[in-house]
Amino acid sequence: MVNPDFNGVKPSMFIAGNNDAAKSEVRIILDQFGWETEDMGKVEAARAIEPLCILWCIPGFLNNEWMHAFKLLRK
Repeated sequence: MVNPDFNGVKPSMFIAGNNDAAKSEVRIILDQFGWETEDMGKVEAARAIEPLCILWCIPGFLNNEWMHAFKLLRK
């Protein structure tokens, strides 16, 4: 999950938590790893983020292909 290659488009990594200093550190790490950080707010948002892992796993298990990611698009 380091330097994901999606033709120059950085995939989104969703984070949440109550410690802003910790989230800042995570943002730095994700940037170094080639991800775009999407801060969803306080720890309560983790309840919405966690099922995304299950959704991410479904095509991996069905097709044994793991080179996919989520992207939050804005207009």
